[in-house]
This record gives sequence, structure tokens and C-alpha cells, in this order.
Amino acid sequence: MNQTLTQRVKGLMGLFWREVAKFGVVGGVAFVIDTGIYLWLLGGSMGGHPTKAKLISAAVATIFSWLANRYWTFRHRRQANMVREVVLFIVMNGVGMGIAAACVYISHWVLGFETATADFIAGSVIGLVLGTIFRFFAYRYWVFTEELDAEPGYADDHELIELDRK
Repeated sequence: MNQTLTQRVKGLMGLFWREVAKFGVVGGVAFVIDTGIYLWLLGGSMGGHPTKAKLISAAVATIFSWLANRYWTFRHRRQANMVREVVLFIVMNGVGMGIAAACVYISHWVLGFETATADFIAGSVIGLVLGTIFRFFAYRYWVFTEELDAEPGYADDHELIELDRK
């Protein structure tokens, strides 16, 4: 396939934005899961432990996220070695969870913002945004790294990647 530079750039950007859009949908649902569990825990037995509550809520959302990203967002890139993929996913999510937990810790214990609203903003807004940016690039470049497969919707993408490498 002989493409112009403009066609190649448009094709690569299309591939990138399809992944970003799907990742955004998965992230939105994971946000609802994370936030719902976090607020439920803060209102219950973990009211005095916002950092632990954030780690638990993020862990549940992470399980959903792996399944949705593996079988939908990056289905064309998933690795044949599922164990390796899961381990990398867990490591990258550990970093992402650490980012969110660090935001809660700094806000609550260092800056002294001790209300549930402040904890929520620190963990589920600031921490989530920073963690999400990290996760997208980590998933795309380290976790879901297999070559694009032959799914009809992605057939031309493989050619774009190959042309880009020449």
C-alpha cells in the first residue's frame, strides 16, 4: 500500500484516538465504580481511613478496567501470554493507585484538608486524572503491546504501523 505522509499521519492519529475514546469510556465506568465504593467506605467503617478506602476502591475498579481494556479497548493488542500481561497491568495499576493514594495522603495528612470532600477531590479527581494519564500510556506501550491482529476493523492499522517503521 503506497500512502502519502498525510494519509499515514491521519491513519495513525485515527488509531490513537479510537484507543483514547474507548479508554475514556472504560475509565468513566471505572470512575463510577471507584467513586461509589470509595464514598460508601468513607461513610461506613473506613471513615477514618481515607487512604485505605481509596486503595480498596481503586483495586475493585482496576479489576473491571483490566477486563474491559483487554477485551475491548486494546483487544487488537492483547498479549498471548496472559500471565505476563496481568502482571504488567497490576504493576502499572499499582503505580496509578499509588499516584491517587499519594494525592489523598498529601491532601489529608500533609496539607491538613481532612473533610470527606477534600479527600474525594484529592483521590478521585486529582489522583484519578494523573493516574489515568499514566495508565493510558503504560497500557499502550508496556502492557498491551502485541502486533495488531487481523480483525477487519484493524487490518489497515497494521500497514500504517509497518509503514511508520520503515
